[in-house]
Amino acid sequence: MTDTATTTTNEIDHTTTFLKDKHINYITNLDVKKDTFEYWVTEHIRMNGMYWGLTSLNLLGALEKMDKEEIIQWILSCQKPNGGFSGNTLHDDHLLSTLSAIQILVQLDSLDRIDINPVIEYIVKLQQEDGSFFGDQWGEIDTRFSYVAILTLSLLGALDRINVNKAVEFIDRCKNFDGGFGSIPGAESHAGQIFTCVSALALVNRLDLVDIDKLGWWLCERQLPNGGLNGRPEKSSDVCYSWWVISSLCTIDRLNWINTEKLKNYILKCQDNETGGVADKPGDIPDVFHTYFGISGFSLMGQFTDQVETIDPVYALPIKTIKKLGLKAPWNKLI
Repeated sequence: MTDTATTTTNEIDHTTTFLKDKHINYITNLDVKKDTFEYWVTEHIRMNGMYWGLTSLNLLGALEKMDKEEIIQWILSCQKPNGGFSGNTLHDDHLLSTLSAIQILVQLDSLDRIDINPVIEYIVKLQQEDGSFFGDQWGEIDTRFSYVAILTLSLLGALDRINVNKAVEFIDRCKNFDGGFGSIPGAESHAGQIFTCVSALALVNRLDLVDIDKLGWWLCERQLPNGGLNGRPEKSSDVCYSWWVISSLCTIDRLNWINTEKLKNYILKCQDNETGGVADKPGDIPDVFHTYFGISGFSLMGQFTDQVETIDPVYALPIKTIKKLGLKAPWNKLI
């Protein structure tokens, strides 16, 4: 008679379980992987990566695992003489990295480590006559930059320094027949651009310009049979839209128009059962970008509330941080 060996495994089923500890370990070890192609190819957006990783840890209640002073010193080294921040020490300043720097400092209770006046001046100078904003000195215009400028100034208490009415007029010109918004006037609607436009309008109390039901319908149509969301018609699902779409639905109070249980299951399948982290699609390699958006998606939907803090859909910061800053968020019933 031959004995039959029984194989056992201690692996957790990532399709049904939120891998909190693995995600924390994945994020905290990102900076030690300096011998990888991915580490160096993303060098120019390290500030954004720091924001995604640090905010994820904050939502998971693990912010203390990062060296606060080391992060602050690195951020300070990325500030340029004109007040803006770069994506890394040897790169040029940009509005996107400037917002990330401010969001990080706010979460670390360290905004007092910088002089905010040069930052404000930097942003103010990037607004154009039509109300739009350049992303940097090279002149690209995009509604992302409108949101970034407005959000950064809101965090710094300086929204009165720009022409808000002109900024709103430009965003409104980017609105389309389907209720969505594009990157510039005439550009197609995209979930990412909708997030930036809706959030910017929310920050300046102009959500009256949004056709809420028409936009809500366009957004809920982004859910595919697999439960995931896409960014525009005829595209495949991607975890990042768990933020871009869901945040907008939360802001216009239409989250119940999608099946959040199916989306939760889709994000769970995108977790990496070995290394931790979340990928764009099930079976792909995880990265900090999609890890942040997957965790934030759970937060916005009220999933795993015993493990994930609540994030605000407009400020893209934990609600506890918003409350500490004393900011108003009329779109958020929890503040």
